[in-house]
Amino acid sequence: MSLLKVENLSHAFADKKLYDNASFELYKGEHMGIVGQNGSGKSTLIRILLGATVPDQGAVKWQSDAKIGHLDQYAEVDGGLTVSEYLHTAFAHLYAIEEKMNRLYEESAASGDEASLLRAAAYQDRLEAEDFYTVDSRIGRIAAGLGLDAIGMDRPVRELSGGQRAKAILAKLLAEKPNVLLLDEPTNFLDQDHAEWLAGFLTAFDGAYIVVSHDFDFLEKISSCICDIEFGTIRKYYGKYSDFLRQKEHLRQDYVRRYEAQQKQIEKTEEYIRRNIAGVNTRIAQGRRKQLDRMERLTPPAFVHPPSIRFREMPISATAVLTVQKLEVGYRSSLLPELNFKIAGGEKLVIAGFNGIGKSTLLNTLVGRLPAMAGSCRFSEQAAVGYYEQELTWENDTLTPMQVISERYPGLNAKEIRRQLALCGVRGDHAAQPVGTLSGGEQSKVKLCRLLLAPCNFLILDEPTNHLDAETKKALQSALARFSGSVLLVSHEEGFYKGWVDRILRLERA
Repeated sequence: MSLLKVENLSHAFADKKLYDNASFELYKGEHMGIVGQNGSGKSTLIRILLGATVPDQGAVKWQSDAKIGHLDQYAEVDGGLTVSEYLHTAFAHLYAIEEKMNRLYEESAASGDEASLLRAAAYQDRLEAEDFYTVDSRIGRIAAGLGLDAIGMDRPVRELSGGQRAKAILAKLLAEKPNVLLLDEPTNFLDQDHAEWLAGFLTAFDGAYIVVSHDFDFLEKISSCICDIEFGTIRKYYGKYSDFLRQKEHLRQDYVRRYEAQQKQIEKTEEYIRRNIAGVNTRIAQGRRKQLDRMERLTPPAFVHPPSIRFREMPISATAVLTVQKLEVGYRSSLLPELNFKIAGGEKLVIAGFNGIGKSTLLNTLVGRLPAMAGSCRFSEQAAVGYYEQELTWENDTLTPMQVISERYPGLNAKEIRRQLALCGVRGDHAAQPVGTLSGGEQSKVKLCRLLLAPCNFLILDEPTNHLDAETKKALQSALARFSGSVLLVSHEEGFYKGWVDRILRLERA
């Protein structure tokens, strides 16, 4: 019997149909990854499964005793609690039982009431059955695995960065041990070591889960099946992510053949209708028009036109283009020890370190968005910096991608803006709808397009792959490998940068 049964699911967002009569099941102990191009409806599917979004049609049926745990990175959290106190709220119901048990033991000791003693013993049996007496060690193990112990278990939640706060929410969810987990992009706020720990935790997890992720190395480790959202369908594949890729390639080739054959049939039929609609064969032409109207048309295969990413390069010399001397970065106090390093023209450097250590703070200091606490950082006169920031924030999220690009590059006409957005994978109606309504991946592509239009010779990129689909990630990886200028990259995906960077700078806590 399935834990989850999705039947005949149909749902549209704006004018785009995300799913059309789609069905799939999740079974007990099954480890499912969800993949699909940006904007295909992965996060929307999670919201539908949770009941937060009502689908246009179809049914979502959970097994009645399913205990569902959902990673909500924006959940309300009492900022006055310490990290340790917050994690222990996962077991508030057990602490309440312990309090009742102790009170009954005290009453029994004072009055000799055997009924109170029996009730207290029943409560104790329940606590033992739910491993209450291992709570502290369980929390400690999860906190260490996700790096929360390094942040400080006595630190108030209100002082955590966004990524650290998301880690705490994830840790509490894992400690609760639901029998079904729904996780949307859980590695976006984890560095490589902590993503590895999470992969091990999930692999050993005896419950079922559904994980949306663009980190395909992570999916390869944790998945026993993959659900792929494409062309309005949700197709389930059994096996690892690599098994899914092999199976999908065969299906894609078959889909292209069927799509091209249908297009030829449509073109031939439309030509017949044009030639005969007003002639002696008008009745036949009208009949063929009705056939066309009834035809279930295949969606154009988006993968036929993958993103094409190329930076507008400016010349650069081989001398040092960035010199960092005794630099300290932070807000009220320094986050890192003094930093001293140089980046030469054409050199590609990755900055590594656990999440929340200060990588983004360092980048924002280098580009002048934050003042240095001490020391200096200096770009050479010829350095033309292009900066990609991690956060998906907009000064005005009601602007369309067309308007976002036009605002930055007023000399471009509408046709050229559409072409540039399409090269980055933002096509059709998505180019003309408010940017705030787009998926995280589509917003990332708009930001990437804006960066590609600026001539530069030094790229500073903060987690650029967080929301990108496989095709766009591959195109960006190739573009960075070809780029002849300097690159300073923050990324938790070793598979993305391995093979084309020159060196790695690992940051340690001050």
